[in-house]
Amino acid sequence: MNLALQFLGVGSSQAVELGSSGAVLERDGQPWLLIDCGPETLTRYLDRYASLPRTIYVTHTHMDHVGGFERLFTKIYFDNALRGRVRVFAHAALVPLLQARIADYPNVLAEGGANFWDAFQLLPLSRGFWLDDTWFDVFPVRHHAPDTAFALSLRGSCVWTGDTRPVPEMLSRYASAGELVAHDCGLVGNPSHSGVDDLEREYAAELRARLVLYHYGSAADGAALAARGYRIARPGERFVLGTGQPQRTAESVLRAV
Repeated sequence: MNLALQFLGVGSSQAVELGSSGAVLERDGQPWLLIDCGPETLTRYLDRYASLPRTIYVTHTHMDHVGGFERLFTKIYFDNALRGRVRVFAHAALVPLLQARIADYPNVLAEGGANFWDAFQLLPLSRGFWLDDTWFDVFPVRHHAPDTAFALSLRGSCVWTGDTRPVPEMLSRYASAGELVAHDCGLVGNPSHSGVDDLEREYAAELRARLVLYHYGSAADGAALAARGYRIARPGERFVLGTGQPQRTAESVLRAV
């Protein structure tokens, strides 16, 4: 399979001109998995693909990453071909937070008769999940509070950290096969996000060479990161990925057992 990572937005929560940080993993030129759905994400997705996402992975529940779900609910709920068929993958620890942040509003439709999750197929997970014939690893990162943010890894292809402080112990395991690593980074770090100095202190040169930085604070900040020798993602930019290591299908796993 041919894989690519299509960035939709790359900005921090205040950098609205750069778009809400999120991307689409494409398979053979088609959208395969949307990563996060912030306030501007759906517009950018529709502009690029002229269709609604069928599968979504949620890294965490800050509103710049899930604020687009309300609009997405309305579009899906009134589409009989999609209602209940759009899969949302989220770590089990995020489910109560998702419910509180985006689903727990009285009468999601003013007319009543609808539950928020009627529009979606919510799939809680822990270590990872299958999508079609491919296994994705999921692992915790350091953002804001423990067990509130989770990265995504496709072995041999790419890692999406989500918002995080440096996690060298996790990337030594989940980014050890030459993966492109899309990593949160601004010019200056804070207790929830990485700064460029943090990356240079925590990560070896070999790993830094595989980073693509996003979630920065402005176009000027992005230019400053690029001037320091880092690859940065820009809104609408697409990165061709490695095909990943061969994945066993669920049926082959059962046969092996």
